[in-house]
Amino acid sequence: MGKKTQSQTATAAAKITAENKITEGVIWKQLLLFFFPILFGTFFQQLYNTADAVIVGRFVGKEALAAVGGGTATIINLLVGFFVGLASGATVIISQYYGAKRGDRVSTAVHTAIAFSLVGGVLLMIIGIVFAPIALRAMNTPEDVMPYSLTYIRIYFLGIIGNLIYNIGTGILRAIGDSKRPLYFLLASCFTNIVLDILFVLVFHWDVMGVALATIISQMVSAVLVIIVLVRSKDSYHLNPREIHIDKHLLARIIRIGFPAGLQSVMYSFSNIIIQSGVNSLGTDTVAAWTAYSKIDSVFWMIISAFGISITTFVGQNYGANKKDRVYKGIHVCMGMSFAATIFLSAILYFFGSYVYLLFSTDPSVLAIGSGILKFLVPTFVTYVCIEIYSGSLRGVGDCWIPMIITCLGVCALRVLWIWVVVPFRREIQTVVFSYPLTWLVTSVLFFFYFNFYSKLRKHSVPHPIRYLKRRRHRKQNSQ
Repeated sequence: MGKKTQSQTATAAAKITAENKITEGVIWKQLLLFFFPILFGTFFQQLYNTADAVIVGRFVGKEALAAVGGGTATIINLLVGFFVGLASGATVIISQYYGAKRGDRVSTAVHTAIAFSLVGGVLLMIIGIVFAPIALRAMNTPEDVMPYSLTYIRIYFLGIIGNLIYNIGTGILRAIGDSKRPLYFLLASCFTNIVLDILFVLVFHWDVMGVALATIISQMVSAVLVIIVLVRSKDSYHLNPREIHIDKHLLARIIRIGFPAGLQSVMYSFSNIIIQSGVNSLGTDTVAAWTAYSKIDSVFWMIISAFGISITTFVGQNYGANKKDRVYKGIHVCMGMSFAATIFLSAILYFFGSYVYLLFSTDPSVLAIGSGILKFLVPTFVTYVCIEIYSGSLRGVGDCWIPMIITCLGVCALRVLWIWVVVPFRREIQTVVFSYPLTWLVTSVLFFFYFNFYSKLRKHSVPHPIRYLKRRRHRKQNSQ
C-alpha cells in the first residue's frame, strides 16, 4: 500500500513539474498569460451583472435599477465576500503545495475546499433569506425600491450554492496556474444569463424576478462546468465526489489564512453599507446614478483584481518553490503594469465614461448626478493600486493578519468615521464619495511601509530603537 501511494505521489509530482510554468520563464509574460484569462473572465462576470442593470433600467424603470444594485448588491457582497475571503485560504495553500510538488496534499485540500463550499452555501442561503430584508430596511432603502429589492435578494440567496461552488472551483484551477478554463465557464454563464434576461424580462415580463432567476441559473451552469473539469482531471487536483470531506487540520489552516481576507471583505462591505445608507438618504435618482456608476467603474476593479489574483498565485507558487528573487521581481513587474493600466483606463473613463450612462438610463437627473460622480472619482483610482498588489503578494505567502488590520483601519474605519462625522455637515454626493480616495491614499501609504520594512517579504529591516541608540552611542564613543 505504501509503495503504491509513493508511486502515485511521484507521478503527480512529475505532472506538476511538466505543466507548471509560473515558476519558470519570463516574468511579465507569465503574469500576463495568467492575467488576461482572469481579466476576461471577470469582464464576463461583470457583463452579466451589467446586463441585469441595463435591462431592468431601460425596460422596467429606475426603481428596479436601484434594486438590482444599491443595497442588495452591498448585502450580497458582504455575505458572499466573507465566504470567498475564507476560501482564498484554500487557493493559497493549494498553490504552495502545487509549487512544492506535494500532490497528495493538493488532493486533500481540493476535497476539503469543495466540502467547505457546500456547507457554506447552505449557511449563507439561510442567513441571506432571513436577515437580508432586515438589513435593507436598516439601510434606508427607498419605499418605491423596497419591493423590487426584496424579490431580487430572496431569489438570489436561494441559488447561492452554485455561486460558492464556482468560486471555490475556479480558485482551485487558478491555484495550479489554469486561468483559461474559468474564463470558458464564465463565457457560458454570461451568455446564458443574457439570453435568460431577455426571455424572462422582455418576453415573460417577470421584471426583477426574471433577472434574479436568470442570475442564479447562469451561476449554476458555471458551477456544473467547473465540477466536471475537476472530476475529469487526471492531475493531483482531481475531484472524486465520494472523497469529498473536511480534513480538520487543513480546514483550520484554510480558515487561518483566509479569515483575515474574509473579515477584510466584511469590513469593506460594512463601510459600503454605511456609504450606501448615505447615498440612499439622497433619493432614488442618486441611488440609480450610484448603481450605474458602480457598473461603469467595475472595469477598473476587474483589471486591478485580475492583477491581484495573478500576483497571489505567482508569489504562492514561487515562494513554495523557494525562488525568493523571482518573487520580488514578479511583484515589481506586476506593480508597474498595474499603474500603467490604471492610468490608461482612468483617462478613457474620464473623457468618455459619461456616455456609457445612456445604457442604463435616459433620466436627465440620473445622468447629471452620475457624470459628476464619475468625473470626481476616476482620477483617484491610481491611489488604490498599492493596496491590491501588496495585499495580493502578502496573501501568497500567508501573511494576512496585519494587511487585514491595515485595511480595516485605513479603509473601513476611516471611511465610516468620515460618513458619520463629516457628511452630516454637507449632505452632497461628492462629500460621500470623497471617502474613497481619502482612505485609499492613507491605506496605500501604510501598506508601503509595512510591506517594505516589516512583512514576510521585506527586504529592509527596521532596527530596534534601543539597540540602535546603543550602537550609535558606542560608535560615537569609539570615534572620540
